[in-house]
Amino acid sequence: MALHKLAVAPADVTGARLGLALNAPAPRALASNRLVHPDGGALWLGVLGASHVVTVERAKARFSEEVSCTAHTHGGALPRRAEAPGYRLESATSTHDETTFRALAKWLRRCCGDNAEWLGGRFPRDDAALTALTARPDGAGWRWRTWHLYPEPTGGTVVYTTSRWRP
Repeated sequence: MALHKLAVAPADVTGARLGLALNAPAPRALASNRLVHPDGGALWLGVLGASHVVTVERAKARFSEEVSCTAHTHGGALPRRAEAPGYRLESATSTHDETTFRALAKWLRRCCGDNAEWLGGRFPRDDAALTALTARPDGAGWRWRTWHLYPEPTGGTVVYTTSRWRP
């Protein structure tokens, strides 16, 4: 099962404070999922607090993406777009009403529970306090998507990211 009930309070409690760090030392994940590329190498999806880390290893190439509040130490604020050699990230933030937010959280929990290429971490006190990731091979590289859900009294905020890496 790739949906984990985490017995810790989320470290990142607002999407507005998320940052991006590339190729920084990867922090220890609270939950992880390893995916193998059909052409060799692997990708690790990791849940940190209410944030994530993705690490790719392939023959002579290694890459990591961390989106978290502590990523500011090694990088900067989470941009709407970022590019580096072989890498691209796009991010967006949206606010949803209670019904829409809860429906998204339910769909993500189901995806994480039913699919081997997904990983989710659910936090105490609210089953919509959730971080979800999914990845798939893309040519010689990978594509991945993430959702960071932050419940609020009348709905919630979601930070989405879509990333691609190629060696």
